[in-house]
Amino acid sequence: MLAKDVMTTKIVKVSPDNSIRQACKIMLDYHVSGIPVVDDDGHLLGIISEGDLIRRTELGGGVFAPTEIAMPADERADAYVKRCSWKVGDTMSRDPVTIDEETSLIRVAQLMQEHGIKRVPVMRAGELIGIVGRADLLQAILTAKQDETAAGDESIQRSVATRLGENTGLEGLGVKVTVADGTVHLWGNVETAECRRAARVVAESVRGVRSVVEHFSQSCPQGGTGN
Repeated sequence: MLAKDVMTTKIVKVSPDNSIRQACKIMLDYHVSGIPVVDDDGHLLGIISEGDLIRRTELGGGVFAPTEIAMPADERADAYVKRCSWKVGDTMSRDPVTIDEETSLIRVAQLMQEHGIKRVPVMRAGELIGIVGRADLLQAILTAKQDETAAGDESIQRSVATRLGENTGLEGLGVKVTVADGTVHLWGNVETAECRRAARVVAESVRGVRSVVEHFSQSCPQGGTGN
């Protein structure tokens, strides 16, 4: 799925000349934790979010934190402005991470994790056309296409065996798979709890699997179907 498939297009926006109080009221009224900041021509300037407001003087954040004392003068001055200015334009985070509408959701999730952000504006030819937030990713998970493995023990075995080698951390461990009446049996010398758990999750993710039995640190029985 792509950003355009899940993005919110009805975007609440604020001006850099709006007050911090106005921005807080909008966040509360619309149940959002961050708002794009745009100029009179609709160009994206930044984002004002809950994270930008947690050090405000209204919350008792008027005194320098110990980590700020060692900062260069210009950085301490910037921190003061963000704490004390009444204007959105002074407090917002500038140069936000943005994406285009064809960006994959995998990449969107990576950007959120890498930058510690909860939302990413979606741009088209320099214009803000949408926003993808964490809630949109949750909706994508909810509506994702389910596994389409064909019914039958052989199909289940092939699917589990294939998936065991797909970036699971189990590559090269020689995990063997047998299936009987929808029950997956996992065999091999898998020593760590994390790898054993990964193997179980692989098997459980295949449609038609009724249960999973682990036989780790044992050899696959003769005649069993292995990967």
